Amino acid sequence: MMTYFAVWFGSLFLALVLTPAVIWLARRVGAVDRPGVRTVHTRPVPRIGGIAIFVSAVGLIVPVLFLDNQIGDVFRRASLQISTLLGTAALVFFVGLVDDLKGLPARVKLAVEVTAAMLLCHVGVRISALEITDGYLLHLGQWGAPLTVLWIVGITNAVNLSDGLDGLAAGVSAVACAVIAIFAVYSQNLVMAIFMLALLGGLSGFLFYNFNPAKIFMGDCGSLFVGFTIAASSAMCLTKSYALVGLALPVLALGIPIFDTLFAILRRFLERRSLFAPDRSHFHHRLIDLGLKQRYAVLAIYLSTCVAAGLGLFMMVRRDVGALVLFACILLLVLLLFRIVGAVRLRGTLAALQDKYAMACRQRKERRTFEDLELRFRRARDAGEWWQAVCDAGKGLNFAWVSLMSRDNEGNLDTRVWRGTVTPLTSSRIVTMSLPVREANSQIMMEFEVAIAVDGSLESAGRRGALFSRLIDAHGPALDTLAACAVGPAE
Repeated sequence: MMTYFAVWFGSLFLALVLTPAVIWLARRVGAVDRPGVRTVHTRPVPRIGGIAIFVSAVGLIVPVLFLDNQIGDVFRRASLQISTLLGTAALVFFVGLVDDLKGLPARVKLAVEVTAAMLLCHVGVRISALEITDGYLLHLGQWGAPLTVLWIVGITNAVNLSDGLDGLAAGVSAVACAVIAIFAVYSQNLVMAIFMLALLGGLSGFLFYNFNPAKIFMGDCGSLFVGFTIAASSAMCLTKSYALVGLALPVLALGIPIFDTLFAILRRFLERRSLFAPDRSHFHHRLIDLGLKQRYAVLAIYLSTCVAAGLGLFMMVRRDVGALVLFACILLLVLLLFRIVGAVRLRGTLAALQDKYAMACRQRKERRTFEDLELRFRRARDAGEWWQAVCDAGKGLNFAWVSLMSRDNEGNLDTRVWRGTVTPLTSSRIVTMSLPVREANSQIMMEFEVAIAVDGSLESAGRRGALFSRLIDAHGPALDTLAACAVGPAE
């Protein structure tokens, strides 16, 4: 027990001492987070506080390898896995630090996280089985490695995305570490206990400077390191103990960041944005929008996390179906919180899914129409057949009309027009586009004017206009040949 206390207190003391030095360093090198559209702070704040957390946690974990007691023996027997965990955590930390200082694409950070998780799987850190109830063991088989990678990467990014308010990520992660440490000591998972207590001490000391009003932010180097360490430590302990609570407690303690990440991914998918696109609709942003001050929004999330994680501790004394029921009920309570603050709306989500499906169907139909029209243009052998292909394009792409005006070098104007069944009287919205058609070394000036019926959305109309433009670009006839052709009456 003295080792546990020494690790926690030593890490806490180091973080308290190191954080002011990191604040000074950040200001010297310009590593500050300036106010912007996605931020809630109004002044530049140092953003590499993860250095203090990393040094204070790792600085107390490494010496445990050399202790002459039971904990030291356990660490030495698992030295390969522990060294790999510390090495990969350090890699994730340094990548986050580079991102804080210079900026890195999100895909690069994700690739590093996946690589680090795969390295852990390679040395045997993987979730191979789960004890669902007492006496029933679910073997994951070949799915163990990919699920472990998904678990580690998912938790890492959940913690990273939660770092949006002063003290939020650090406080929620500290609660998670404390609850997981209690479970680790109870179940004699010595490795997890040391890792969580060292991280808890570092986060607690850092939180003294990070709570509102924050003097420093942990940055990506801190949030990625903390999330990766929590996820990897829990996966490592599950290689020897298959108790479901080993995964359930991190899920419950980090329930708000996890669901917030899932809903953010769903939201961006429905809005057809990049999954890495910036967002200001997270759970904590919703609390701010409801009128809560930043400090009280963070405290509300702390309280919710403590309640969820505290209830989850009861799973330690239940090894039957009751533990699963309790786990499901707590998750439903967390989901209810998201519903209350408006971070998720079932009807709106279903409507967005329907709209996305309808848009996808329209795009497939327009693509098939475009491919069919390309064949018609390719078969055109003269100006008459080419104009018929233009008319077919107007009909297939649901245009109201297509007009082609040509003017020779003497100023003579010729016009040919195709009209469809859609008119301004039958359609509430019409989009018109002018498309100049020119050839090098030609004296003929020609221009298309197309009127596109708005079928569902302006985006669909614009896309059909773009498809028509592609057809004309790729399959336009010689302008002199077309101008020499007699212009028929308007159709």
